[in-house]
Amino acid sequence: MASWWERHGVPRLIKCACSQGQIMKARSKVVPHAAGDILELGCGGGINMEFYDRNRVRSFTGLDPSPELLEMSRAAAQAHGIAADIRGGVGEAMPFGDGQFDTVVTTFTLCSVAEQAAVLSEIRRVLKPGGTALFLEHGGAPDAGVAKWQRRIEPIWKRIGGNCHLTRPISDAYAAAGFAVERQGALYMPKTPRPFGWVEYGAARAN
Repeated sequence: MASWWERHGVPRLIKCACSQGQIMKARSKVVPHAAGDILELGCGGGINMEFYDRNRVRSFTGLDPSPELLEMSRAAAQAHGIAADIRGGVGEAMPFGDGQFDTVVTTFTLCSVAEQAAVLSEIRRVLKPGGTALFLEHGGAPDAGVAKWQRRIEPIWKRIGGNCHLTRPISDAYAAAGFAVERQGALYMPKTPRPFGWVEYGAARAN
């Protein structure tokens, strides 16, 4: 059974941490490219809703394991006039058919899933041939000194931050899953401690 912190504290921590100014600016560079039949994996909180181009959205589906964050997502979709099918579930076993979506969006999601490789396999399965996974994720830093601190902090941070990992690969993980990766940006987020601040964003196309 989930603890009080997991049910109530973590969703609020995620909503607060993932909606800071610099992060919202990064979201604005990724999310508007979504088009067609869209799946947002880790849609909890509805933080991305303001960035979708409604003229490019044919259908919107959201998936997240947190009941508290799902309610926030449904409210945000309604507030932004997006007809949405938002449901509970996990990325390792998505309740969708093969080749169902044109675009899958993940923003600060792959850090906290149970099995990153399994989720990437599922993303590839539910994408149409030639479909696109748009990503904005934080993870393992390229600098040895920062990476060392990430490894030290991660065991404690995972317990506080809802299984959030600091050391996971991002673009390389998509490539290993068989995607053609177009990394558009990679940087340390301004005003963020470096062990928490390395982000990569771009598009990964299903072959």
